[in-house]
Amino acid sequence: MDPLKIDLRSWKLFFTLYKLAELGASSRTIKVSTEYLSEKIGASQQTASRHLINLEKMEWIKRTITPEGCLTKITSQGVAELKKLYSELRLIFESAYPPSITLEGVLFSGLGEGAYYVTKEGYRKQFMERLGFDPYPGTLNIKLTTEYDIKSMSELEAYPAIELEGFKDESRTFGPVKCYPAIINNKAKGAVIYALRSHYGSSVLEIISPTFLRSHLKLKDGNKVKVEILISP
Repeated sequence: MDPLKIDLRSWKLFFTLYKLAELGASSRTIKVSTEYLSEKIGASQQTASRHLINLEKMEWIKRTITPEGCLTKITSQGVAELKKLYSELRLIFESAYPPSITLEGVLFSGLGEGAYYVTKEGYRKQFMERLGFDPYPGTLNIKLTTEYDIKSMSELEAYPAIELEGFKDESRTFGPVKCYPAIINNKAKGAVIYALRSHYGSSVLEIISPTFLRSHLKLKDGNKVKVEILISP
């Protein structure tokens, strides 16, 4: 399930929607004033009124203005959004694994072997099938420098991964590879690859992506890079 893609403004609207549900609006039409709602959400009456207008524009609630007050009910679309948030929270709190871990390290130039391995057809085909992209021929190499990041990296071995099978060609045998979808610097999508027989130690992240990350993110050796590694449920 994809994470909820909502901005700060939407989070405030979600809180108002939640408070309306708390008042019973998910199952019946309720009568609620902006004055009363403002007290519930801890904001001004004008803010409460604006939230209701925006929720109605998003078709998450339906309102009817009467002389006695505003009749409000959460629509099926609004209920679905609340259930989606509920499912995301359950995934976080009930899963045996964290939904993601974020590591930080320093960019360095590797040994130049990334392009060789990434372009091997036995791996490349599996990258496209299981990760959904054709990787740029090379890897972005990140050196982890703190004890926290190195320890967190070592914990990855216990988390579920997308696994690529090893294979043989006319010259040699290539071992299996674990892959973890990742977001680099909160902007670019890619994957951390973890070879069971790697020439790097556990303090280095090797990252593949459909784009040339150095150019796309304007990176050079010595730059700090943050990598959010997504753990499969």
